[in-house]
Amino acid sequence: MELVDITPEVRRLVRESGVTRGVCHLFVPHTTAAITLNESADPGTRKGLIKELLKSLPIREASGRDDGNAAAHVFTSLVGTSQTVFVEKGRLILGTWQTIYLCEFDGPRSRTILLRIQAK
Repeated sequence: MELVDITPEVRRLVRESGVTRGVCHLFVPHTTAAITLNESADPGTRKGLIKELLKSLPIREASGRDDGNAAAHVFTSLVGTSQTVFVEKGRLILGTWQTIYLCEFDGPRSRTILLRIQAK
């Protein structure tokens, strides 16, 4: 499990889109990955978030028909598979400490992130 900072790539795509005012929609079409906005100033935030999720739903050994990644599916449902960020003056509007993370709950795997930038 890991949180991957995708903010630089999203910023680049917004800049290249030429949209100066609008929204940037992000969606992960996977059942064991999510997207979240969270703190980037403290390097412990990524590990801390995963640690707290694991405390709330400890991963147990697979048994019966369980495919072994049931917790990953639950984490994805809790965190969510999409985010929307405003765009102003051609830039993402994020809080001072906010970063866009791809949450990998059952990896490592190759993931797709769908992004749509809409002008307003």
